[in-house]
Amino acid sequence: MILLLLLFLLSSSSCTAMRVAVTGTTGLLGRQVVERLSNNNVEVRALLRHPIGQPNVSPSIDKDAKSAQVALYLSRLKGVTLVPGDATNLASCKELVDNCDAIIAAHGPVRPPPIQSLFCLLPESDPKHSRSVNYVAVQNLIIAAKESNTCKRVVRVTGKGESPASFFTVLINMLGNMAKAWNYEGEQLLRSSGVDYTIIRPGVMGKDDIPSNKVLALADNGQDLKVSAVTHAQIAELCCDCLYYPNAAKSTLTAMNVEEGTGEDSYAPLLAKVKADTREFPKTLLEEHKRAARNGTAILVSFMSVFAVASFAALKTVAKLFFKGIFID
Repeated sequence: MILLLLLFLLSSSSCTAMRVAVTGTTGLLGRQVVERLSNNNVEVRALLRHPIGQPNVSPSIDKDAKSAQVALYLSRLKGVTLVPGDATNLASCKELVDNCDAIIAAHGPVRPPPIQSLFCLLPESDPKHSRSVNYVAVQNLIIAAKESNTCKRVVRVTGKGESPASFFTVLINMLGNMAKAWNYEGEQLLRSSGVDYTIIRPGVMGKDDIPSNKVLALADNGQDLKVSAVTHAQIAELCCDCLYYPNAAKSTLTAMNVEEGTGEDSYAPLLAKVKADTREFPKTLLEEHKRAARNGTAILVSFMSVFAVASFAALKTVAKLFFKGIFID
């Protein structure tokens, strides 16, 4: 009995809680990731670009809450430490990931002004550009993970991006500083890094209510599923849960909602079946993405020009008729 008690005490003292680094902390996805990890008694180091010590700020995690409100809310959760910094800065990433067991990279670029993106007015080296956020930041996290000697998994949320000429991909690239293109290049950094990764390609996030007849579905190997709406809570759950499945390492998971009877009510049975990537992903799609976006921009500008000329001609004709009517009267 005494021997068993000693073994129990030794095993208990050797076990430490999981510690997870999170980026995109105050975003609609990141805030739910942090809260879920905290509720699961996981220690969290959350990267924060915004100060929380602002006067007259009330803590909130609501959809419409400001970043300062979300940061204050998260700072009061159990086991959460806020780390000032930016994922596009290597030193910040190293400080964030220090002594962590995993990283959940839930960050993404802020939507730029359409004209700025359409005409490539923001240089790729700018910290707000999609290249910096979706590519350089991932590169920084990989370096930090390798140097930490403790980080065993990088979970990265991206999106479908292997069809550069598809309508929605072109549109997002045109209006989002090539966000889809750089997301895919960031994925490829992970696949070639030697670090265990789980890449999650979710459906359309934004709606927080899904019809009751819709259930969860996963496809590994980056396979396609019919695009559907998914909630931030669902993807936050997947990000956190996949950390406990060794078979989800080095996997690319497409996450959608499907009709009842063809999916599951939780990710557990789906994650249990996941396998590591086996197919060969295209090494790079950057030039294809850029070419498709340039063509899309040219078509859009041409259409707008024709529309402007036609509108001007129509207004000119209306004006002539109007003034002619006045003088006749």
